[in-house]
Amino acid sequence: MDEMTMLRAWETDAQGPSDRVRAAARARLGAAMAEESRSAAPRGRELSRRLVFRATLAGLTAAAVGVAVVVANDDEGDRKPRLGAVSATEVLRKAAARSRAAGGDLPVPRDDQYFYTKTYVTRTPVKDGRTKTWTDESWMSVDGSKPSLREEHGKVHNDPPLGKHEVRWPPTVYAKLQDMPTDPDRLLAQFRLGQADSPMADRQAFFEGCMLLMGPRVMPPRLQAAAFEALSKLPRIRLDYDDVDVAGRSAVGVSYPGASFTFLFDRGTYDYLGLRTKGSVPKKVHGEWKQTGWYYETRSLRDIQVVDRIGERD
Repeated sequence: MDEMTMLRAWETDAQGPSDRVRAAARARLGAAMAEESRSAAPRGRELSRRLVFRATLAGLTAAAVGVAVVVANDDEGDRKPRLGAVSATEVLRKAAARSRAAGGDLPVPRDDQYFYTKTYVTRTPVKDGRTKTWTDESWMSVDGSKPSLREEHGKVHNDPPLGKHEVRWPPTVYAKLQDMPTDPDRLLAQFRLGQADSPMADRQAFFEGCMLLMGPRVMPPRLQAAAFEALSKLPRIRLDYDDVDVAGRSAVGVSYPGASFTFLFDRGTYDYLGLRTKGSVPKKVHGEWKQTGWYYETRSLRDIQVVDRIGERD
């Protein structure tokens, strides 16, 4: 089948790619498929399918064309739309709009209160193994002056009050979060840590944005939306077409080349669902520490509230 026939559903009000861009996309896709057949054929059909999706998207991104339907073959050979694709930039902008619309849902907390979060965590081995799940709860002091209770992978940590000179990034103290810029350009400059625009600085910026949104913390109004808009300005962000189920919701991911974090958004509403990471377990082998037991972990925020004391949920 001519691989370019996978790109048929252009919007009626959008101009399709030029012949020159089509040819470039075809060449890129062909080269990627040839490389896949040489180096990764034994890994099977699913990897090839993901490569087709990403190579096709790369060709379209060069043309600044954002709308297509990528068609994949299922096990019965039927052709069906897998995702009506928008660009990664558009996904982040739509997520920012959703976040901005919901920005007034939580009250501005008092310094003597806590922010409560419930997070659903799943960890699936990259290779064979059993998926583990946790439902972690945390009560974090709003201004850091009181002890906090934080749960990670089912283990409870009793954190002492923050010291006057203690620095934590990203901050959990609400006043520190309020000091962060909500202008996307200024926030992006902060994420880049003062570095000039470059792939390395952009990857650092993406990482900083992921850490900020990883939680647990209550975000001041407009900060989460500003973070998504700031990251939408990174030129190399990409869509992740892998099917991801986040607590029963189908998600689309936005990632950055070389980064181990992926933002997850609801495919239909663009609500922010959480983060997926790729990690490993350090193990000492023959006197040297090595990374083993690679896994994918998904963290989905299930509930967030402002409460008066540890243990309170409503």
